[in-house]
Amino acid sequence: MKISIGCDHGALELKNVMVAHLTKKGYEVKDFGTYTPDSCDYPEFAEAAAKAVASGECDKGIVLCTTGIGVSITANKVKGIRCALLSDVMSARLTREHNDTNMMAIGAGVVGQMLALQIADTWLETPFSNEPRHQRRIDKLMAVEG
Repeated sequence: MKISIGCDHGALELKNVMVAHLTKKGYEVKDFGTYTPDSCDYPEFAEAAAKAVASGECDKGIVLCTTGIGVSITANKVKGIRCALLSDVMSARLTREHNDTNMMAIGAGVVGQMLALQIADTWLETPFSNEPRHQRRIDKLMAVEG
C-alpha cells in the first residue's frame, strides 16, 4: 500500500517518526513535505498529499499539523477525499469501518507520538465494513461535493 504524507513545521518531528514507522511496517510512503522546521503554510503540503490520493497515485494519505484542523480542512477540499481528524484509536477504527475514509489527520500538539502511531496503525489496518447502510451514507456524503 502506498501512503501519501504531508505536514507543516509544527508536525515535522511527528511526520518523520511516522514515515520511519510506516516504512518499517512495509508501507511505501510518498513524503510531500515539509522537510525543514522553517515556518510554512500547511495548505500546500496537505493539498499535495490529498491530490495524490484523489488521483490514485497513493492509496491513502496522512496529514499532520499542530492541531490537525487546518490540514484536515484542506484535504477535505480536494474532490474525492474523506479525511478524518483523529485523536483516539476507536475513532480511527470506526471512521474506516463506517466512513471508508481515505485520509486521516493528526494534531502533533494534541496527540503524542506513541498514540499517533497506534492511531495510524489502526486506521491503516481496518477495512471498510461494506455494509449497505454505511455505503448509502457515504454515497450521500460524497454527493454533497456536487
